[in-house]
Amino acid sequence: MSSTEPPSAPPATVLPKVAAVRVADGERLRTVHLPGITLTVRSRPPAREGLPPALYVHGLGGSSQNWSALMPLLDGVVHSEALDLPGFGDSPPPDDGDYSITGHARAVVRYLDAAGRGPVHLFANSLGGAVVTRVAAARPDLVRTLTLVSPALPEIRVQRSAVPTGLLALPGVVPLFNRLTRDWTAEQRVRGVTALCYGDPGRVSQEGFRNAVEEMERRLRLPYFWDAMARSTRGLVNAYTVGGQYGLWRQAARVLAPTLLVYGGRDQLVGHRMAQRAARAFRDSRLLTLPDAGHVAMMEYPETVATAFRELLADTAGAADTGKPVAGERADGAVDSEPANQTTGG
Repeated sequence: MSSTEPPSAPPATVLPKVAAVRVADGERLRTVHLPGITLTVRSRPPAREGLPPALYVHGLGGSSQNWSALMPLLDGVVHSEALDLPGFGDSPPPDDGDYSITGHARAVVRYLDAAGRGPVHLFANSLGGAVVTRVAAARPDLVRTLTLVSPALPEIRVQRSAVPTGLLALPGVVPLFNRLTRDWTAEQRVRGVTALCYGDPGRVSQEGFRNAVEEMERRLRLPYFWDAMARSTRGLVNAYTVGGQYGLWRQAARVLAPTLLVYGGRDQLVGHRMAQRAARAFRDSRLLTLPDAGHVAMMEYPETVATAFRELLADTAGAADTGKPVAGERADGAVDSEPANQTTGG
């Protein structure tokens, strides 16, 4: 490993304890130990027995908290769980250091197989959108519907405002960034993230901003925080270069599940122009465009996203789950790797 690479994170068993993760009213956290990974899962009790299960997957640098505004709006519709991907939120790094899209997809599949909750209504944002696209293509038996908020699917012309985030994938950039920003406060960092991710940062309440600052302070104390960010960014960039059957657009076309696509007109990370391409790629799709939203519509306009999901359910009511893999895909609990020279592997 080059000396400019971020240092590998210490094993989860020796990680220091930092401040507790915030839990909103009605939520609970639990830790799930699986082979090679430990996941923190945030959940809400179902409004009644028998509701179909839902799983929410966050984006790069996010956590299960990103879904705390949307989940209570769907209490009477689904039984909600949101997970922290390995290395994010309150989940420690994966044992094998694999932060590739396939690595994260395996974590999602491993959890769903172990929990026996599938098929689920699968929600995802940004990086999570790429992850669950791979999950839905490889394991259609695990997915009832997909709701993708600004999914990070390959773009030929990346927006200029997204370039700094992509640069985290380059060796040496994280140490340089840390040196340049060592005097930044958590508040300054949150303001920067909010300006990048929200269409209108003014929609963030004072309480929400304080909570975000506390979470940023907590994350910055984690010895693996920047390592997880850099390697996950590299995994996403690598996935953009993969072609053939492992290409994300090719896998999007294999998704059988009814899909709701949500794009923000002011998104600075995922180009709004990709909305129509995504609508064509996913064979059974519905498109919701929010002109004033940024990259995290489920946080900015949770009521609108919740309404669109309810409409998706109404449109697909009575449709039978296939429970069968797409031809050429796997149904044995695995998610195929990209070609060996394309994977990240940490």
